[in-house]
Amino acid sequence: MAFYDLTKEERNQLVEKINREITTDLSQGTTTRITTYFSDEDTYIRKTGYLTIGKIFYTQQKFQSVILSVLKKLMQTEDELIRQTVVNAAGELGKFHFDKIQEFMDGGLFDSHHRVRNAVIGSIKKMGEKNPIPVLAWSKTYLKHPDKEIRREICHGIELRGRTHPQDILPLLKVLEFDEAKRVTVTLVHVLGQIAYKNGCLKTVVAHLNTWGNKPLVQKALDEIVDVHERYKKFAVLSQDEVIAYIDTYYKP
Repeated sequence: MAFYDLTKEERNQLVEKINREITTDLSQGTTTRITTYFSDEDTYIRKTGYLTIGKIFYTQQKFQSVILSVLKKLMQTEDELIRQTVVNAAGELGKFHFDKIQEFMDGGLFDSHHRVRNAVIGSIKKMGEKNPIPVLAWSKTYLKHPDKEIRREICHGIELRGRTHPQDILPLLKVLEFDEAKRVTVTLVHVLGQIAYKNGCLKTVVAHLNTWGNKPLVQKALDEIVDVHERYKKFAVLSQDEVIAYIDTYYKP
């Protein structure tokens, strides 16, 4: 039975059971129960597993080295669901201890399975929101990587930090403005749209785009920004007409 097929009380009981059994594994130096939950077909079971690992890491420091050792071991498994969940667990730890889990992000970026690579993107998002300095410094090292998929994944991963602090990621995004891979520039335009619709962000984004040299790409980004304000009008601070007027006034092509 899937996680959300259970009643709220049953879900709470299951979470407690997962927490208890993972703690038992860590205490006994085994991985049987952790592997079971990390490989479960239900996304929410796996999520409960990696959130439990994060909770134990921060509340029971005696298990920190054990957890890192277990994650390293499980990262070598052939099951992509387990590797995906390992990366997600590492992302929980990296919210405050990026140096301890950087190797999982380095490895996950080049994993053969898209699920694992996508987990890296998700982890960059949640780590970048809480622990931006080391995460963005690490991300920057991959922006010129010869593999376009790596560049695209990093671009996508730093998006969430940019939604509240666009000034932190705009210099990194600018590195990609002349990228020759369409998949990268499409993602770049998307991210620029996503970081421009919250309070105070449009001003920061437009001011930075004034310094970019790829004017055709900037125009695509501005069009995306205008469209985003219509698509997300329930959440955007400005109306689409106000955005158009602002761009007309402050963008200098």
